[in-house]
Amino acid sequence: MINHRTPNPQSILLVEDSEDDFESTIRAFKKANLHNPVHWCKSGREALDFLTHQGEYLNVAKMEDPGLVLLDLNMPGLDGRKTLQLIKQNQELKRIPVVILTTSSDERDVEACYQMGANTYVQKPVSFEGLIDAIKRLKEYWFEIALLPKDGGSRADL
Repeated sequence: MINHRTPNPQSILLVEDSEDDFESTIRAFKKANLHNPVHWCKSGREALDFLTHQGEYLNVAKMEDPGLVLLDLNMPGLDGRKTLQLIKQNQELKRIPVVILTTSSDERDVEACYQMGANTYVQKPVSFEGLIDAIKRLKEYWFEIALLPKDGGSRADL
């Protein structure tokens, strides 16, 4: 199998409001040998600020866009659906793959997310072992098989 990983692996933006789910996901990353840098945003608003270098990220040193966004749908405030819509409507951000990682299996959510441009929709497994398996599969596809766009450095302000 061809491995497309670079010496400096692309980062992952994990958008998740639950600290327990965040910690479980990070543990699953480790068990799945996924060592990409992870940035955690606890809300859709924080994720958009991170991606567009606004709000609390206004004066933070510019960095490359994440190679992948893992987005929960059910968050207070700006939920994952609206966050997805805003990412995919933004000319500078829409090329970043967004994987929905949520508890919802509602067909309306699945359909709406794909209509808005989600790249993949994954229902969070109930068990930790199931989460590890799902993360292994995401890792294999997104970081070993798929070719991801390269940023080439930080992009201009939006």
